[in-house]
Amino acid sequence: MKSLRTDWRSLQFGVEIEFVGGTPETVELLPGWIMSLDERQIDDTGEESGSELNPPPLRWEDREQIREMLARLRAHGATANWNCGLHVHVGLEPWGPDAVPRFIDAALLYQEAVRALLKTSEDRLAFCPPVTREMRDRFRSERAEAALRHKGRPQSHRCGINLAAWFDIGTVEIRYANGSLNDDEVIRTVEFCLRFVAAIGEGRTLPGDPKQLAAELGAPVSGYPEPIPAPRWYRERIWLENALVPVLAPLAANLVQDGEILHILPEPDGIGVAIEDADGKLHKYLLHPPSAGWEVALAKMS
Repeated sequence: MKSLRTDWRSLQFGVEIEFVGGTPETVELLPGWIMSLDERQIDDTGEESGSELNPPPLRWEDREQIREMLARLRAHGATANWNCGLHVHVGLEPWGPDAVPRFIDAALLYQEAVRALLKTSEDRLAFCPPVTREMRDRFRSERAEAALRHKGRPQSHRCGINLAAWFDIGTVEIRYANGSLNDDEVIRTVEFCLRFVAAIGEGRTLPGDPKQLAAELGAPVSGYPEPIPAPRWYRERIWLENALVPVLAPLAANLVQDGEILHILPEPDGIGVAIEDADGKLHKYLLHPPSAGWEVALAKMS
């Protein structure tokens, strides 16, 4: 397995910018940029809102495109709230597939330091669970994407340092940063991720302390997106969902083969349950909870 010294500025990257509000369907996009209108976020009222903005593959010299698109989002009234994240994909082209085990080991060593440096909000940890030693052991025997996917609800499949992205688009995805539409915060986050990936690709040993890690990499030690606490109603919703998921999981398995519960929401006529199948399709059911057991009142697929 080769250790190749690479200038972090030469690495290709992308950044997923989640936001709420605004009018994403009317934002003029730079060439190659994509507005994923089906990727909605939860705004402060509980409604689905905003979108996710994605660039074409960029290099450090292209970063002014990010500033331009952030300015356009802000001009259309978009903001980042507690539900939004900032996910940076960095290409592994200089090292190839043989480097994936090295990055898994690095995730085990440094993921807590990366999470602490980027100040991941407690309310977003479900979207970026840790890489585990069990995943590493499975990958050694299987060498497959499934070995690197976190088991559980669909929103928790991708780890904070997500090596499963290698099998999709040839990248490692770092998901720990909180959402932001601030130019400097987004660019600092990208710079840290590029420097970190380049160092792991080279096989460097890094400190486990967050600020020492940043200093060793030559990355900013502060100035990343600050955590925003979720409102009480959202936390209560998640507490209730977490309590109901084990109760409804057997029913979900009967309704959808290999299905996992994405979310549970109260609705005027019952309880709405969304179940994601193995292909990522969403199946929605309206349930009635009579005393004799759960009754399926309505089913639809989206």
